[in-house]
Amino acid sequence: MNGKLRRPLIAGNWKMYKTGAEGADFVAALAAQLGSNPGCQVVVAPTFAGLYQAVAAAAGSAVEVAAQDVFWEREGAYTGEVSPGMLTSLGVTSVVIGHSERRQYFGETDENVAKKVRAALDAGLAPIMCVGETEYQRDEGQTEHVLSTQVPSGLSLVDPSEAARLAIAYEPVWAIGTGKTATPAMAQQAISFCRRELAATLGGAAADRVRILYGGSVKPDNVDEIMAQADIDGALVGGASLDLASFVRIVKFERS
Repeated sequence: MNGKLRRPLIAGNWKMYKTGAEGADFVAALAAQLGSNPGCQVVVAPTFAGLYQAVAAAAGSAVEVAAQDVFWEREGAYTGEVSPGMLTSLGVTSVVIGHSERRQYFGETDENVAKKVRAALDAGLAPIMCVGETEYQRDEGQTEHVLSTQVPSGLSLVDPSEAARLAIAYEPVWAIGTGKTATPAMAQQAISFCRRELAATLGGAAADRVRILYGGSVKPDNVDEIMAQADIDGALVGGASLDLASFVRIVKFERS
């Protein structure tokens, strides 16, 4: 499949920013600026505390709401966790899984990621599964080793028939929140490798259907060149998704 036939996905990860009211105001303003047909799928991921208000503000618009994490059990004695069914009951449509901050600060493992991806799919949520290397790993020439572990491990419980329901976000950890950005050529190289790992794991036809996003200091001034790369189907945007004008410009990237 030609990469340009995969519908672009632009997702804003708000991390631990914006109260529920602030997020709702942002979503309403974003929806008003984008109109009914923004030309790509647009998703914002508030904190758990802001999901209800964000979903309400997005109702009837082109904006969709994702969660930033999910637990893999339906219910139980898991203090502080949120189940997939709790998210779908709110109207959440997708979920970010395995973000590097979850891996770094909260001990998320490849096995945890795989179970969360499986649980999300079972509940009807679209997983956005994050992978990527640290600066040390890149400097040591381990980028492909890291990706060849994280991609198949995270997809180990996925059937090829489900491929089109999920997305992968390649995020070089050294470029998240640092102002550093992988060059478009570097991003394309890593994402092309991810697609090869996808093909080896789920088959070539499935790999063609999966959207792979780039994340790591995506901004209005670099999004056009990033999105021009053959295998890059969208962006997982951090800091720039907190500013309305910046995020709107990213969503309205110039298509080559």
